[in-house]
Amino acid sequence: MSEPTPDDLTPQFGWSRYAELINGRFAMIGFIALLVLEWVTGQDFFTWVGWR
Repeated sequence: MSEPTPDDLTPQFGWSRYAELINGRFAMIGFIALLVLEWVTGQDFFTWVGWR
């Protein structure tokens, strides 16, 4: 038998705990990707996008 999933972690549209959890994970991945990009290129984000 599989374990039941809590109602607040099922995929839903709009503001929900599940959506906030996924958004937070993508934000962390994006931040780490930005740090890796700066480390690899030796330039900060603003230089890379041409704002400096």
